Order: sequence, then structure tokens, then C-alpha cells
Amino acid sequence: MLGIAARLSVLLGLLGFGKGQMFHMGPCPDPPVQENFNINKYLGKWYEIEKLPSTFEKGSCIQANYSLKENGKFKVINKEMLVVQSQLPMVFMVPFFLLVMPSAPYWVISTDYENYSLVYSCTNILWLFHIDYAWILSRAPEMHPETVEHLKSVLQSYKIDTEKMMPTDQVNCPPEM
Repeated sequence: MLGIAARLSVLLGLLGFGKGQMFHMGPCPDPPVQENFNINKYLGKWYEIEKLPSTFEKGSCIQANYSLKENGKFKVINKEMLVVQSQLPMVFMVPFFLLVMPSAPYWVISTDYENYSLVYSCTNILWLFHIDYAWILSRAPEMHPETVEHLKSVLQSYKIDTEKMMPTDQVNCPPEM
């Protein structure tokens, strides 16, 4: 069984499906979520500070804005800035788009609602391995490095690999995205 999982993982990597994704053998970890989570306190803008790599986030200035819909459900709009250099020197194209993804688990592991949020998502693949995502979010475009390290240690305590987490560039972002 392990040989099949290893071959499948290599095959997915060769096909490019796994590029940037965090593949791990075995099932998803099961970290606890924020106790007594209050969605109303969570609403509003969050800036991405660090994340595990993913194929669907490649830009800078990544933000998430949570709001309530009229039917009482909440929605999130994720934005990022992609800068692609054009053929002309010193001319850039900056496309903005809303990312439409199928629903997936989204666990708020820890938040104080005013400064930080630690989010985790994981999907089991064929019961042999899993793909996981993690985000450190802040209400401000910057976060103290000690806070970032503390939040990574929380993930590590639940056997979530943070070695490949990468910072999100929040410098020179447009004031209103």
C-alpha cells in the first residue's frame, strides 16, 4: 500500500498537479478549532502574513474580507495582486480577480479577532496521503515576528509541517483593494 502511495505522489508531482502543494503521507491531522468561535467578531479584512504554498495563490498583497450575506450565511472574498511584466520596459499589467474555488474545510484554529488568525485546511486523497494549507492572518499588513513564530509552533504542536511556510509580500500594496 505504501508503494502505491509513493508512486501516486511521484506521478502527481510529475504531472504538475502537486506543484506548490504540501503533500504528506497518511491522513490529515485533526487540530482543534477555536472554542466559542464568534463569526461576528471575525468579520472584516484580514491580511495574509504567511502561508503554506498553494497553486491558487501566486501574487502579493493577499487579503480576505469576511462578511455576512442577507440569508445569514457568511462569505469571503479573497484578493491578490498579480504583476506581470509587459513587453514594454517599465510597463506592468496588474490584474485583480476574485478566486472561485470549490468548498473545502477551513478551520480557524486560533484567533484573538483583533490581531491574528491561524487557519488550517486539509484534504485526504485516496486515504493514502493528504494535501494541507495553512495561513497566518493579521488585521494589519505586518505582524511581529515573535507572533508569527508562536503561531507556527501551534501548528507544529498538531503535527502540521511549517518548514515550507512562506511570507506574503504586503509592501507597496494599494490602499484599497
